Amino acid sequence: MTELITAVYAGDVDAVGRLLATGAPAEAADEDGTTALYLAAVADGGVHLVRPLLAAGADPERPSGDGELPLCGAAVHGYADVARALLAAGAHPDRAEPWGSTPLSWAVRNGHAPVVRALLEHGADASRPAPDGRLPLVGAAIHGSVATVRALLDHAAPGRETALAEALARRDRDLTAELRAALLARYDEPLTTAVRRVPGEDGTTVVVEVLRDGVPIAGDEYRTGHAEIAALPATAG
Repeated sequence: MTELITAVYAGDVDAVGRLLATGAPAEAADEDGTTALYLAAVADGGVHLVRPLLAAGADPERPSGDGELPLCGAAVHGYADVARALLAAGAHPDRAEPWGSTPLSWAVRNGHAPVVRALLEHGADASRPAPDGRLPLVGAAIHGSVATVRALLDHAAPGRETALAEALARRDRDLTAELRAALLARYDEPLTTAVRRVPGEDGTTVVVEVLRDGVPIAGDEYRTGHAEIAALPATAG
């Protein structure tokens, strides 16, 4: 493992800057092919690592490891500042990873409205379906993220009527019980579950986890904005 990769793993901004200044290649990767830029893009506070790497010539479009893209990594984690830095450096907002996921589909799936807005402002295609075949607006409504729905509507995303119908269909359902049942169905052993409610700017996120001996081994989540989404006007205006 190179010194630069070690510094990025450690989140050592000063060391990264020093190594780049003394000639360390910005395109360095670890033994698995994971690039320094990708590691920085998915790190908490990674924008302070991403910017010097980009300035030193790291390619924002270079796939990492098994094909993961830095912009997709930032979208998964909701790092809007990283996404904007990558987009400004030339990352394509619609480039898909090998399994079909785009930055927008990741951001929508995880309810990261600021990333969605950044992508749309840089030309991401709001009419491109996710790997599951759903339009971004419909996916956002299903996941109950009001802020993500509004971001997409602000950019004239198609699928409004279907999105509102999906939100309405989920408004009165016990989604916690549905997630719990779906998670437990993956296992052939008696397991317990736990539910956490996490308040946030985009409403409450309900997290359902499967536990083995008290340790989470799987989970899923949804936001509770279905009623608010279902109440939006059925047509633009």
